[in-house]
Amino acid sequence: MTMDKQIIRLKGRHSELIVEVGEVAEVIYWGEALAALPQGADVALKRPVPYGRLDNDVPVSLHPELARGLFGSPALEGHRNGQHWSPAFTISAVHHEGGNLVVESRDSIAGLALTVSLEIDSNDVVQLKQTLTNIGEGEYQVNRLANTLPLPERANELLTYYGRWVKEFQQVRQPLSQGGYQQENRRGRTSHEHYPALIAGTKGFGECDGDVWGFHLAWSGNHRMRVDVKADGRRVVQAEALYLPGEMTLQPGESLATPILYATHSANGLNRMSQQFHGHVRASILAPQISEKPRPIHLNTWEGIYFEHDPEYIKEMATESAKMGVERFIIDDGWFKGRNGDKAALGDWYLDETKYPEGLEGIVNHVNELGMEFGLWFEPEMINKDSDLYRNHPDWLLVVEGYDQPTGRNQYAINLQNDDAFDYLLARLDHFLSTLNIAYIKWDMNREIVQPGHQGRAAGNNQVTRYYELVEKIRERHPEVEIESCAAGGGRIDYEVLKRTHRFWTSDNNDALERQQIQRGFSYFFPPEVMGSHIGARHCHSTRRTHDIRFRGLTALFGHMGIELDPVKEGTEEKAGFERYIKLHKEYRSLLHSGKSVRIPVDDCDSQLAKAVISQDGNEALVMVAQLAMPTNSLSGALRIPELDASKVYQISVLDHPVNFHQGLVNQQPAWTKQPLSLSGEWCQKVGLAMPILDAESAILIRLVAE
Repeated sequence: MTMDKQIIRLKGRHSELIVEVGEVAEVIYWGEALAALPQGADVALKRPVPYGRLDNDVPVSLHPELARGLFGSPALEGHRNGQHWSPAFTISAVHHEGGNLVVESRDSIAGLALTVSLEIDSNDVVQLKQTLTNIGEGEYQVNRLANTLPLPERANELLTYYGRWVKEFQQVRQPLSQGGYQQENRRGRTSHEHYPALIAGTKGFGECDGDVWGFHLAWSGNHRMRVDVKADGRRVVQAEALYLPGEMTLQPGESLATPILYATHSANGLNRMSQQFHGHVRASILAPQISEKPRPIHLNTWEGIYFEHDPEYIKEMATESAKMGVERFIIDDGWFKGRNGDKAALGDWYLDETKYPEGLEGIVNHVNELGMEFGLWFEPEMINKDSDLYRNHPDWLLVVEGYDQPTGRNQYAINLQNDDAFDYLLARLDHFLSTLNIAYIKWDMNREIVQPGHQGRAAGNNQVTRYYELVEKIRERHPEVEIESCAAGGGRIDYEVLKRTHRFWTSDNNDALERQQIQRGFSYFFPPEVMGSHIGARHCHSTRRTHDIRFRGLTALFGHMGIELDPVKEGTEEKAGFERYIKLHKEYRSLLHSGKSVRIPVDDCDSQLAKAVISQDGNEALVMVAQLAMPTNSLSGALRIPELDASKVYQISVLDHPVNFHQGLVNQQPAWTKQPLSLSGEWCQKVGLAMPILDAESAILIRLVAE
């Protein structure tokens, strides 16, 4: 049957989508919220039909179809034994309530049913999801099932992500004029290389201006993201889980759902886009009891002792940590049976009684008596061949039999689709969480997945869903235990894993200079409180670069702070520095973890980064200016701070600066850095403050308080 045309508005706070539902469901507008919808809205946007093409207009629907003459990338590619490879769905029902729209469709010839769900919330974040059901006879092979959203023709520039281990969340811009853009990830996890997100916008869009549309696919496995520019100039974004050959076969009655595509529009640049994503994360993804709890400051033992575990020495580390103000103490890799390096013992989740002859309970009690929570490292999904687990269960590997799969960090993946292997891991994790007062798990995943097979068939997608299930079962049994998602640093960071965990280990790189860019890239989609940011040792283990405690401390301040070192071996001066920044973080933690994050444009953009967190009521702000390299010129212009309340007067003071701030290569710093100054919010936004002169690889922290 053919549906009568409907015009449906889905309104957020600042933006809206207008969907025309008739033969298909098409988003005909996505941008700033409108005061009213005029009578002739559908006529105003009715497109002309060029000569030399199909005789009728072809909409770019929420589910593009080749069968309707849309010659770009279809939303569905599949077949039933070579048949039914070009379905054309007919809308059978439309459900609309508030910001929610559900469109149900069927193709009786192909024997398929489709449900498209589109929603916008009060934070202006759109969620799009599709569910395909096989209602025909025989199995249906799905090769692709993609979420699709349109972009207006004025979106002619892309910001995309690239990276690698210890250099995650790097950004690059490119024009979007003809052709398009595509990225694929086949590494089995979200990946360091291709974080599943992109941003499109008007040419030259910035932090505070321009129309931008941000997209994030909430999926922790293989994925594909693409942006196509059609020959007529229309633009289309698609995001999907990437299925391996033969991986997705629907039996009669079975369904397949896409991951959720999250998206948002901002007419005020990237900062507004990020604040909308942050608001959604805080309101809809983080567990309420976690989002309301102050985030404890960590000490993680990894860079302090690596595999050298001595219980008495670890107690000393805990004692020194507590003195510095640490609130959560975590024992990293090396605590379980036979684990003396990274070539053996993964999978043998039993305490190493040689290292810990009296068990872990004494250390846990000691940590708790010092007023700290205790955490423990696991890497449940991985196994070494040199382990009792492998010797007893060689069939538990995630492999395709007959092939010699390469290792990654000397390890293999466990096949979580094997119920015995899954149950073993659940039992071992449950054992430690049930017998020890463990408040936190650092859940690691240190290798990429090659040739994931189960019973000979491709199984990358199901491996991810079983990982989700394993985490969910742990959460059900131990709801108060917090879990960090770590995958050799930033290899598994996305909204879907965040629904089941509580924070991310952003990168294995604690180098403050590198972290400035890594954390900035992270900030576009995630709020500071889920970003693990630790102060490392003076000599960075991953880059061999050296930074003083002030630059390291301020860089770690704007996240979920921790320290990563051996506090016993640190000198008095360094310990005092750690104490200083731990105390500073605690003082402003509530603001940092609840306020509006603002990336500040600077005049010397080649050598500086600046950012602020402003309280929701506009009464307080913290601003950091980081000097990454030598200033381009002898002076660096003015610091203008957006999003302050123009009607308020702020007292401005310097909370922290480099040791040689008033010495060395400067005769005189700006007067406002020496004594508090009161200025209007309007002045701070539009005119600003003279930038101080900073040495390369240093930073300054500024506080503004409304009078």
